Amino acid sequence: MKKIEAIIRKTKFEDVKEALLAADIEWFSYYDVRGVGKAREERIYRGVIYDTSCIERTLVSIIVRDINVEKTVQAVQLAAWTGEVGDGRIFIIPIDDAVRIRTGEHGDIALYNAQ
Repeated sequence: MKKIEAIIRKTKFEDVKEALLAADIEWFSYYDVRGVGKAREERIYRGVIYDTSCIERTLVSIIVRDINVEKTVQAVQLAAWTGEVGDGRIFIIPIDDAVRIRTGEHGDIALYNAQ
């Protein structure tokens, strides 16, 4: 099992969500996050331009079986891509175990229903 964390532009979230659903990834979490990076966003308020060093992004967190890692990464990468600085990052983290609280099942079966 792997945990895939993707930090993406907020404007690309719906595209990434649709790409994940098309890749049969039906469960994931997402969070609004802020960070500092190479991209800078300017805000204009009452005619004054403010340079913000804090960039708003969305963090998508997905736990998948090993066989689904590549298609999940590809779905996120293609859907989040704009070709500009600030498209984001994808991190792949190993997961040792998962436990379904309701049944006590361990491992891959704890992620999804048996098929």
